[in-house]
Amino acid sequence: MNNYLVFDIGGTFIKYARMDEHAEICEKGKVPTPWYEEHGKEDFYQALDSVVENFKNRISGIALSMPGMLDNRTGYCMTAGYLPYLCGSSVAVELSERYGLPVTVENDGKCAALAEYWRGSLKGCMNGAVVVLGSGVAGGIILDGKLYRGNRFTAGEYSFLCTQDQSPDKSDSYWGISGGAQGLARCVAKYTKEDWKCYDGITIFQRANAGDAEVLKGLKDFTNTLAVQIYNLNILLDLDIIAIGGGISQQPLLFDCLNASLEEMHKNIPLRNITPYIPQPRITNCKYYNDANLIGALYHYLTLSGSKTNVGEPAEQVKEGRILK
Repeated sequence: MNNYLVFDIGGTFIKYARMDEHAEICEKGKVPTPWYEEHGKEDFYQALDSVVENFKNRISGIALSMPGMLDNRTGYCMTAGYLPYLCGSSVAVELSERYGLPVTVENDGKCAALAEYWRGSLKGCMNGAVVVLGSGVAGGIILDGKLYRGNRFTAGEYSFLCTQDQSPDKSDSYWGISGGAQGLARCVAKYTKEDWKCYDGITIFQRANAGDAEVLKGLKDFTNTLAVQIYNLNILLDLDIIAIGGGISQQPLLFDCLNASLEEMHKNIPLRNITPYIPQPRITNCKYYNDANLIGALYHYLTLSGSKTNVGEPAEQVKEGRILK
């Protein structure tokens, strides 16, 4: 059975796992991500070198999940999120030549969607979406049983959605700032009058579950905003399921508040006076949390190598240490 080395590139850590073709994790670990203010591309590649060297004789290929708007077929990065030193680089080709192995690269939010589509909450779903509430808001969209990327690979880049038409020049007018963990902290701090930077998701939900009234008000504001964006996604795409991921999505209270916000919003939509029927998608948890990007990156690799049913790309093959079209 073939084994693969899979990387999930985050802002703080590069997580990695040796996995088989059934997504079973044989071993895993992590190394620090070279911070862009102090390091460059070669530092990043050297961080990968230290891992690849330990696995090179036991793997058939390498798959990466990383942030940014990138060509999933060639690994060319138009943007790279908090890895700006990779912008303008054909990461898959460069790493393939560096290691002499097939390499694929896919956006991290789309990897999460692929993981859920392959083995998780979107399995068998024709039209669905994954929304990952992390430091920003990531995710992916499944339409007609295929991952939808768009011609410029930007579909599902939720962080760039503008949520405030009165102040599009402000960073917190975009869902990536207002809808992630930082956005939740800001909502809570508005009521507690504390510094939002002192919060993390664990602290917020500990206090919310203990009945802290001010924290609960902030959580309600947060889920109201999330409900609006879920409504918009559904109206635009007519989705069957929307799966919510990210660390805070593991909190049952988040779903209680979100469902309450959705019910309240749908109940009060004035268009119901004209058109009573406004469908709602099923909202659920993602099945995979910390390992979703690893599983999705592996699925993308297997798809391009011809080992899995095609998920919307041309029939490219990964051979001879590089991607060939």
